[in-house]
Amino acid sequence: MKIADLTNVHTTKHAGKVALITGGSSGIGLATAKRLVLEGATVFISGRRQAELDAAVAEIGQGVTALRGDIAVAADLDYIFSTIRDAHGRLDLLFANAGGGEFAALESITKAQIDKYFDINVKGTLFTVQKALPLMGEGSAIVVTGSIAGSQGTPAFSVYAATKAALRSFVRTWASDLKGRDIRVNIIAPGVVVTPAYKSELGMSDQDIEHYLVEVANKTPLGRAASADEMAKAMSFLASDDASYITGVELVVDGGMTQI
Repeated sequence: MKIADLTNVHTTKHAGKVALITGGSSGIGLATAKRLVLEGATVFISGRRQAELDAAVAEIGQGVTALRGDIAVAADLDYIFSTIRDAHGRLDLLFANAGGGEFAALESITKAQIDKYFDINVKGTLFTVQKALPLMGEGSAIVVTGSIAGSQGTPAFSVYAATKAALRSFVRTWASDLKGRDIRVNIIAPGVVVTPAYKSELGMSDQDIEHYLVEVANKTPLGRAASADEMAKAMSFLASDDASYITGVELVVDGGMTQI
């Protein structure tokens, strides 16, 4: 969905807020960046690939700054947060969205795969939040991107699922750790959202995706997969004052797939 398609939803929901979206150059992260800009925020997006970041900035237009960095690399995180500190002195909204995964049957899982995805999804998210906190004051909010995979038993997806289950556990504990600081932290668990990662990370072909979407439609009460913007709406809500008394929760946005 192009940003022009969202112009009718312009609000001041996040007016004056400074936001960071990790993994913000594509998929759910990009959709969230588009929405937050239209809702009044000053947005930073981070990602590992400069070309994708440049394309995202060109698509979004004004109100967004791209910072190249890998959340699994401490020096990159330091660069991201020092840049935000120097530019604005604070961070109001953090969307810890960056992550990845791949299919691997139990018999074929390697140590390299475990290290890669735990370094990105688990350690990377933890240190993203840790390094953001000095910039976050009262009334700020953190939204973590989880997955319904974290509570399911999808075949050949155990490493990814375990990382997302770890994030759900983190959010519960972080909500307790942040008691008294008026910083809310929640996690969104998306259902099926077809993003570029289906090809680049999961190795699915167009035909694979088409067949999968038919399966999803048949077993989801709403009869379809979600759009990235539907996830962005949920993330924006959790970060907004509309959710001012919500912390530590997992918001499942899956069209009812895991509820029946």
